[in-house]
Amino acid sequence: MSEENKIIDEDPEETIVEPDKALPAVTLSELPELMRKAVAHMGWSELTSVQARAIPYVLAGRDLMVQSRTGSGKTGAFVLPMLERLRADLHACQVLVLVPTRELAVQVAKDAEEMCSVSGLRTIAVYGGVGYGPQLDAFKAGAQIVIGTPGRVLDHLMRGTLKLGRLRMVLFDEADRLLSMGFYPDMREVKRFLPKQLGNAYMFSATFPDNVFNLARLFLEQPEFLSLSSNQIHVAQTEHLFYIVPAMEKDRCLVRVIEMENPQSALIFCNTKANVSYVGEVLKRFGYDADMLSADLAQNARQRVMNRIKEKQLRFLVATDLAARGIDISQLSHVIQYEPPEDPEIYVHRAGRTGRAGAAGVAITLVSSIEQLELQRIAKRFSIEMVERPNPTEEEVETIVSQRLVNILESKLRGLDRVQQERLHRFLPLAQKLAEQDESRPLVGMLLEELYRQTLHAPPPQPELDPPRQQQQSRKPQPKSSPHRRRR
Repeated sequence: MSEENKIIDEDPEETIVEPDKALPAVTLSELPELMRKAVAHMGWSELTSVQARAIPYVLAGRDLMVQSRTGSGKTGAFVLPMLERLRADLHACQVLVLVPTRELAVQVAKDAEEMCSVSGLRTIAVYGGVGYGPQLDAFKAGAQIVIGTPGRVLDHLMRGTLKLGRLRMVLFDEADRLLSMGFYPDMREVKRFLPKQLGNAYMFSATFPDNVFNLARLFLEQPEFLSLSSNQIHVAQTEHLFYIVPAMEKDRCLVRVIEMENPQSALIFCNTKANVSYVGEVLKRFGYDADMLSADLAQNARQRVMNRIKEKQLRFLVATDLAARGIDISQLSHVIQYEPPEDPEIYVHRAGRTGRAGAAGVAITLVSSIEQLELQRIAKRFSIEMVERPNPTEEEVETIVSQRLVNILESKLRGLDRVQQERLHRFLPLAQKLAEQDESRPLVGMLLEELYRQTLHAPPPQPELDPPRQQQQSRKPQPKSSPHRRRR
């Protein structure tokens, strides 16, 4: 477990889910010589749990979905086997690793480069918002491992600067975040460039809700499932998170959490009608598709909100517990509690609004330092694992927003026809002048903010199965796996 993820009332046992035909975990001494050299070069004294259990499947060429939390050592789990499976003398892309952010692309590429230094394999991080030069040079030099964000990878594929004819493996790192960042359309387009006879595909994710399973169905062939998430398998259940925030800054923290989580849809609970009105107005002022529901709302206004819910045209609903009774929002991805309930029983009812019908969901609670004590009592009473997340900073939100905007702009640029590109060139001199003049930068910022509101305050696109396939398959894949309870 990473240091930033703190767990309330953590169970001393660990749940591990393995495929039916499970392979035994590998020890450091059992690794091939080249892999042992890489481990020694990294200064590791032993393998982490995800490395010990996932490496045998990657070496065996079995498509695999791996549930493992951030900080568990998963990069080593998929990079180390590449030393055995890739050819250093073949100067072409043999592995494509898709990641959700430029920071993760840089980090994974850095770690991969260190591990591959004993083999002669070369890596390159590929992401938007920077020049193409170094990336093009790496492709020409024959980098075997390409690690990048889907948008920039797609740019290179469409330009013909990246070829996947010798690809042996595709891997999705932090698949849940890839979807929350809105990368599904780009990943769907990347799929068109993959070889028909692709060797293997692997998916690593902290959680496996429906949309991640659907993504796995599109890219992986009869994948097996391996979970090493401490005491919690986030499959067909609700993940319980909380943020400790200053009592006077809850409104801004709520906005930051929404920006970071980017939920498909959310029901936001408040304890009072006054807070419902206040939170609803805050979200609207920030441009979100939000509406409010409280007991004293006029009948015509209430009906208008209910119609938007039934027609699935409302992304965020702010409500009291009384007003939310009887409302069924299908495929609700998140429940956000602006404040913990006064009655502990209400927490279970609120959290139960997401993760229904076998789906996975997320329940988030914002608490002050005093309210945290009440949340701990609720967790203990109902045996709920509550995971603390660090309060997002403005800098973190700015980074995420910037990357989403770059992804959107690059996607729009790829879609321009010849006439539209000709019209665009008229404005390039003006764009350069505005960027160079400090007093003109607010004009550019205003345009970007408007674009952000128009495109990102709708739910991020999600993978769905075609209707015929949905009828033939159950709603969730049923990976052949066996749960085991293991002491740490």
